[in-house]
Amino acid sequence: MYPFGLIGNCQTSSIITQKGSIDWLCFPRPDSPPVFGKLLDAEGGHFSIESIDSSTGIQSYIPNTNILETTLTCADGSQFRITDFCPRFYQHGRIYRPMSVFRKVEPLKGSPKIRVVCKPVDGWTKEPAKCIRGNSHLRYEIQNEYIRLVTNMSLTYLCEETPFSLKEPLYFGLTWSSGVEEDLVQLANRFLEQTADYWKTWVKHCSIPSLYQKETIRSALVLKLHCYEDTGAILAALTTSLPEEEGGSRNWDYRYCWLRDSYFFLTAFNNLGHFEETEGFMKFLINVAEKHDHSRERLRPVYCIDQSLPLPELEHSNWRGFRGSLPVRSGNQAAEHVQNDVYGEMILTLAPVFFDERFQHLRTPDHEKLLEHLARLCSRSICQPDAGLWELRNGWQEHTFSNLMCWAGLERIHRIQKGGYLQELNLDLKKETSRAEAAVRAAVKEGSVRNGPKDETYDAALLQLSTLRFPDEKLVEQTVLRIASELRFGADAENASFLYRYLRKDDFGNPKSAFLICSFWLVQALAKIGKASEAKDVMQRVMASANPLGLFAEHYLPVEKIQAGNFPQAYSHVGQINAAFAISPPWTEIL
Repeated sequence: MYPFGLIGNCQTSSIITQKGSIDWLCFPRPDSPPVFGKLLDAEGGHFSIESIDSSTGIQSYIPNTNILETTLTCADGSQFRITDFCPRFYQHGRIYRPMSVFRKVEPLKGSPKIRVVCKPVDGWTKEPAKCIRGNSHLRYEIQNEYIRLVTNMSLTYLCEETPFSLKEPLYFGLTWSSGVEEDLVQLANRFLEQTADYWKTWVKHCSIPSLYQKETIRSALVLKLHCYEDTGAILAALTTSLPEEEGGSRNWDYRYCWLRDSYFFLTAFNNLGHFEETEGFMKFLINVAEKHDHSRERLRPVYCIDQSLPLPELEHSNWRGFRGSLPVRSGNQAAEHVQNDVYGEMILTLAPVFFDERFQHLRTPDHEKLLEHLARLCSRSICQPDAGLWELRNGWQEHTFSNLMCWAGLERIHRIQKGGYLQELNLDLKKETSRAEAAVRAAVKEGSVRNGPKDETYDAALLQLSTLRFPDEKLVEQTVLRIASELRFGADAENASFLYRYLRKDDFGNPKSAFLICSFWLVQALAKIGKASEAKDVMQRVMASANPLGLFAEHYLPVEKIQAGNFPQAYSHVGQINAAFAISPPWTEIL
């Protein structure tokens, strides 16, 4: 399992190891080059607070918060604790979320011997940042900006990496392009208390399922950290180049916003009863769409948090990769793809505005104009070849999942228009919806839906037939059961709960790891077709793929019990949330 924890504040995020080292941090944005990148290279920069015997600690979150505690026990029995957090709380009527990380280090038992090392790098160059010593801080010059590290520990010990005995609490404030002017100890403790109060209050306002409550709360907190609040974008992950297969080349940069993910993400937030994220993301989608000429241009599958494209995709040959897995990449070539499922998923994302009276204030001409454009794109995309959900780089073809999403989008648009909206949309929606439905049925073989009319393989994405309420219950049930049988990872019950996305050969060979959200989709699908007991069994086994902190990666190898791919993965946590709601009995049967 990945031995890491995640902290953040919807502006900044960081990965911290069980040894107390910040091994991943990007400033000033989550998609910026790393300033601490040891996660991908031993010389990639880190900020460590470690025992001199390099003991591995035990990590836990302060309950119902994104505040991480790492407790280390030294060889002589002495102990100390590191508390890491990114400040987030209400101040002056708005959310205060500075680009900063705070660390509190306190002795718990005896006099632990520790060493503190702060070695930022200048992004992908991997060049050590120039350090300038101040009175009570260090300043590191990076990208014509600077990081300031304020602390109450000895700067001599810090600069010379000298081991010393921890006798009293130490504090560190790491900030981008700004300093800490107040008393550090008082400020850090106040920020810690206010941040804890914020997260506990946020959780208190969550709706949660009656089953897997703690796990769903953790998933909700992780998902929230993937929201880049400044623009409303939601990122697929906060890391890059963690390999899907160790030693392989399936290493991707996921620090971007996939429009396809919007439906799944916002379904999770709606289940949780949090709507500010929905509104923020809808504003992001509208801004993206308005940059295009609606008469001609398609939307791209993926965007940066500022609406630009994550191009070009680059390989950084001077980086060694996670456990030697190359290449290390930034950017993502998927922005050049055609993915025809995107438009239906965006309609599903925006549809609640017109079905849910709580969103009445969002029923604007801009929303209607965007939905009309998406409906036309759905109509244009039926039966057209594309890269598909799984972003094939070569050999585009017609994908049933894309046709399914076109059907789902057009079906919702048809109902919205019947409700009195979208009256300027000149499209025969009944006819187009039927055409999309026929395109899905054209891929049926031996009673189940396949990947395409000319591709008889199975695809786990078609588990969405049940969730989207495709109008053929027998066909849906048979497809769900066949996917569960054909794409399972192994014959025994434990491994059979994990699914491959597909088993056909792609640009990089045959997949070798399970894709976690597929298992959560299976839970939802089984629950939907009336197989609640089987759904709960799958859920119980899949939950074991989380690390000790309850964090899920993108992929999992159930035989070796190894997490793989970028981490934590928003998609996986979204899957857990939606699956937990799908199998949970109502609270009236619990209380």
